Amino acid sequence: MEREAGGAVPGAPLPSGPSSPAPAAQPPSLPPSPAPTASSSPAPPGPEDADDSPAAPGGARPSLLDLLRGWGRIGVVGFGGPPTHVAMLRDLCVRRQRWLTDGEFEDALAVCNLLPGPASTQLAIYCAFRLRGQVGALVGGLAFIGPGLVAILALAAVFLTGSPPAWVRGAGAGAGAAVAAVALQAGLGLLRPSWQRAKVVSRVRWPCYLAAGAAAAAVAGPWLVLVLLGCGAVELATHERAAGQRKRRAAGTGGANGRATDGRGRGAGILRRRRPGLSPLPMLGGAATAAVGVGNLAALVWVAVKAGALSYGGGFVIIPLMQADAVDTYHWLSSTEFLNVVALGQVTPGPVLHTVSGVGYAAAGVGGGLIAAVAAFGPSFAFIMLGGPHLDRLRSRPQVRYFLDGAGPAAVGAILGSAVPLALTLTSGWQYAVLAGAAVALLVLRRGVVLTLGTAAVVGAILVGADFVPAP
Repeated sequence: MEREAGGAVPGAPLPSGPSSPAPAAQPPSLPPSPAPTASSSPAPPGPEDADDSPAAPGGARPSLLDLLRGWGRIGVVGFGGPPTHVAMLRDLCVRRQRWLTDGEFEDALAVCNLLPGPASTQLAIYCAFRLRGQVGALVGGLAFIGPGLVAILALAAVFLTGSPPAWVRGAGAGAGAAVAAVALQAGLGLLRPSWQRAKVVSRVRWPCYLAAGAAAAAVAGPWLVLVLLGCGAVELATHERAAGQRKRRAAGTGGANGRATDGRGRGAGILRRRRPGLSPLPMLGGAATAAVGVGNLAALVWVAVKAGALSYGGGFVIIPLMQADAVDTYHWLSSTEFLNVVALGQVTPGPVLHTVSGVGYAAAGVGGGLIAAVAAFGPSFAFIMLGGPHLDRLRSRPQVRYFLDGAGPAAVGAILGSAVPLALTLTSGWQYAVLAGAAVALLVLRRGVVLTLGTAAVVGAILVGADFVPAP
């Protein structure tokens, strides 16, 4: 479907199409023909270039160095958690480089929101996978994760034994205050493309899906995945029922019912095919639980895997998942030290899941931090690198297309709805002032996410560090 939407742009040079039916199939692969060197390169990849070549200059495919540089930059300056990462990935892949279309990015976002674990990390890995395959997924994912991992291990080594300095806590509080505005900007950026696609879906059901996702993110974060699945299932069932009715009217109930039943069977098979990717998790959990008594590292691996693979509803779900184990069960941290690790996870760039590495450092030093990172992020790489080829093919299946037509708007709504709990976590009046300023900078003045978050962090560091205001 995206190919047809993308074909509307290159469709401009189609005056020759009406003259004969045969050449009419050629123009979708010919949009780069005004550039002499581009006319031949898009032909081999076909579907990928049909979407990207009208937008990308010369249809250039990113190199691994491009992924290392682009994803690494997001890993270095991606403060603010998932909303920031979604906004920066979309800005890089869709708006600036045009490696992906709006539809492809929304599909990737919807698929990653359906998987357990850190959605923004999986989105970064999946976008790199879409561009350069498994090697690209590994390069892009490590570039995205690496800078924040180094930063949190370094900060843990300096600050874990005591309370972080006032300016560090102030920087985290300032940047954190602006995150709700970043979430709003990220959702609004996806809103118009999603609404435009609703012309071929339903502009009656689309607002319902959007509202359901927003409400779930605002008041029932851990259950968000069920809402996304429900919206996709409703859209799939609606299309299947309508298709069955059309076939019965056109060809009678006998043959039409047989074909409709086959379509539903294939759709159910597609949805079931995703389950084997998740089925090893209970076995892994049982094996890790049995190994807990073996030693400290086995317990650390299980805690990290649980946080990385079973955290539905957003990155902040890892906090309650880890707190009882790290503080009460294994006594790696005191309650105060655990809060310090959470604060470090907020002021470092990259995924919120880096907090797991801080807990790993407390349990077993730098080696423990690295082991925890591998255990926490490993499932995300496995889901994308092993299941990615199937997810990519499933996007073109009608049943999956219908499912994502419902889950996609709900995922956009979830980003918008996440601004509510993010704003409600603020505890000081000056943080609300920073939030208001960030909203103006992002939505009215159109300033960048990195500049806005950096400014908010500096304001917080100055205010708290100089004792103008107390730390939240």
